[in-house]
Amino acid sequence: MQRESLKQLIEWKNSPRRKPLIIEGARQVGKTWLVKEFGRTHYQNCVYINFEQKKELKNLFESDLNPERIIETLQLYSNTTINPNETLIFFDEIQEAPSGITSLKYFYENAPQYHIIAAGYLLGMSVHTGESFPVGKVNFLQMYPMSFTEFLLAIGKDKLATALINQRWDILSPFHEDLCSILKQYLVVGGMPE
Repeated sequence: MQRESLKQLIEWKNSPRRKPLIIEGARQVGKTWLVKEFGRTHYQNCVYINFEQKKELKNLFESDLNPERIIETLQLYSNTTINPNETLIFFDEIQEAPSGITSLKYFYENAPQYHIIAAGYLLGMSVHTGESFPVGKVNFLQMYPMSFTEFLLAIGKDKLATALINQRWDILSPFHEDLCSILKQYLVVGGMPE
C-alpha cells in the first residue's frame, strides 16, 4: 500500500528543524500502519509502544518527564539500544498515557536528537485535565482516509492512478465506466485501508 503521507514523514525525518511529531486522525485511517511501515523502511529499528494494549506502560511519564530516564525505560522494555537517527520511537494511542503528550515538550527541549512520533485519535479532545500541551514544541500531521488515487494504487491500478494524477483526460475517456465502477467500490469502502 502506498500512502501520500509517507512523503511528509520522510520530509519530517530529514528536516533540520524536526520536532516530535503528533499524527492525528480518526480511527482506522492507517496511522499505525503508516508509522510502522515508515519505521521499517527508513530506520534501523522502531520501538513501538501501544499505550492502549500495554497498560503497565501507562505510568511511563508519571515519576518525571526526563527524556533520558524515559529512553532508558524504553530500552529495557524493548530490549533494544535506542540510537538517535537510527531508531524511531512510536508512541501509539498516546491519549491513554497521562503526561505522554506533555513529555514531547521535554524531548524537543532536552533531547531533540531522538526521532519520536505519537499517534492517537481525538487527541485534541482527549488531553487529560491538568496536563499541558506542548504548543510550538511539536510538529503535526493530519491523516485522512485513503484518497481515490491511493485506492487505485492499492488495488493494482497504477497506470490509471498515474493518468489521473497527470490529468490525461484524452486517454482516460475510454475508461469512464471502469473508473465509475471503481469509484463506487471506493465510496463503499470509505477510503479505509483495511
